[in-house]
Amino acid sequence: MKIIVADELPATALEMLRAEAGWTVDARPGRGPADLAADLADADALLVRSATKVDVRLLASAPNLRIVARAGTGVDNVDVDAASARGILVVNAPGANSISVAEHACALMLALARSVPAADRAMKDGRWEKKRFLGTEVRGKMLGIVGLGRVGQEVAHRARALAMRVVAHDPFISSDVAAGIGVELVSLDDLCAAADFVTLHLPSTEETTHLFNDARFGRCKPGIRIINTARGDLIDEQALRRAIERGIVAGAALDVFEQEPPTDWSLAQLPQVIATPHIAASTEEAQELVGLETAATVRDFLRDGLVRNAVNFPSVHPDELQRLQPWIRLADRLGAIVSQMGPARIEAIGVRYYGALAESRAVDVLGASAAVGVLRPILSSGVSMVNARAAARGRGIDIVESRSSRARHFTSLVSLKLHTSAGERWVEGTVFEPNSPRLVSVRGVNVEAPLAGTMLIIANDDQPGVIGEVGTILGTYGVNIANFALGRGDEGAVGVVNVDEEASAPRALETAVEAIRRVSAVREAWVIRLDGPARK
Repeated sequence: MKIIVADELPATALEMLRAEAGWTVDARPGRGPADLAADLADADALLVRSATKVDVRLLASAPNLRIVARAGTGVDNVDVDAASARGILVVNAPGANSISVAEHACALMLALARSVPAADRAMKDGRWEKKRFLGTEVRGKMLGIVGLGRVGQEVAHRARALAMRVVAHDPFISSDVAAGIGVELVSLDDLCAAADFVTLHLPSTEETTHLFNDARFGRCKPGIRIINTARGDLIDEQALRRAIERGIVAGAALDVFEQEPPTDWSLAQLPQVIATPHIAASTEEAQELVGLETAATVRDFLRDGLVRNAVNFPSVHPDELQRLQPWIRLADRLGAIVSQMGPARIEAIGVRYYGALAESRAVDVLGASAAVGVLRPILSSGVSMVNARAAARGRGIDIVESRSSRARHFTSLVSLKLHTSAGERWVEGTVFEPNSPRLVSVRGVNVEAPLAGTMLIIANDDQPGVIGEVGTILGTYGVNIANFALGRGDEGAVGVVNVDEEASAPRALETAVEAIRRVSAVREAWVIRLDGPARK
């Protein structure tokens, strides 16, 4: 693995990646665009902060790139759509700086309530103005939190410790979660009309841009104080200035701005405004945690296939995603098997989930993984779970998923049917403890074999001597058998042979398979390679 680190990361984060055997970590912040593009030519991962712009041109220079990791909360400097089109996973570190940002929001709120910066400035100027700085307590006041995610929830905990009443607006948070932290969910208009302080903790989207504009400020409680440590474009700065001048907003504390650094400093210089230069996440602890979380996310993806903190992949709880990892590998490998069972035009991919697995809300990721397995051997461009569904649609391939609570012979089972111009290809698999994907059926014939390495699948007449002939041929050509499984059905038998191809002479397996196909009882034989691209 080759990993490019384009911006500053803590030494502990780099050490985590370098601890993996065989991994090369190229950490040289500040390199120019041309040098970075050249270094990405054979890279598997790219780690950035905010300085490096990951655009279409940069991504085009990285044909092998599998993941872009942003060591921070947002991904404003990453062209997520371009990465998704290439099947490149984009991740960030959304929770590592939550405490730091929440503490800064609370610090700004208290500073607004007690005019701390102005009082400090007067003292430094040699002015004792005790009567001027009459403050207000936050005890008993209502705090409105707009956005009750990680940071918003941390702010809520601290506000309740200060004896504040807390309400929140977040259409994506359940009332049970809010109630669990002692917060009442209300509409945004009701929040603005009742709150003494409002703190913003939303992402920047088309819907949230200028969420606080002239109309919104007009619906706010007179004397409201507003804090923004999230994104500058949540507030129309000119509208905020007008609301301050009209006395609707008594004060504002801003850590973020529409343009950074501002070209117009007039808002930040108003006496009613406390301004800081986007430092809410700038603590030693947060920077360390962000770096470590980002490095761990990249490591776990490249090493184990574990997807966490993705911004262009279905949102799945980390615990659930980790539980599904062996099933994701299973679906991928089942897809790879049916894809390599001879040339044909693919028309549809059918995936059915049986038993306990069908109860998982996140099971849809398995359909994408199955599509990856099907498409990988036949596409020259990269395919991953990020773009597998789009790649299938682009080729007119339907992905049809269904569920059944029926357990069949196993607690959970994945059944995959590939519909092609040459007929159906049908395989099934499950996961044995501990986390071992297994093939359990081919063409409806029960046959159990490990899903790894190079496999030879043989369909033959159910008659004596076939196994012996196959074994003899493989031995003649120096192909070592690691595992031999046989299944029998009404319409014949299926043999699955796991072989040690690396220990064989070049093309020995292909030559052996040609001989096996000439055995009179053998109907079909396919070589399946699961740990690398299919050979033509």
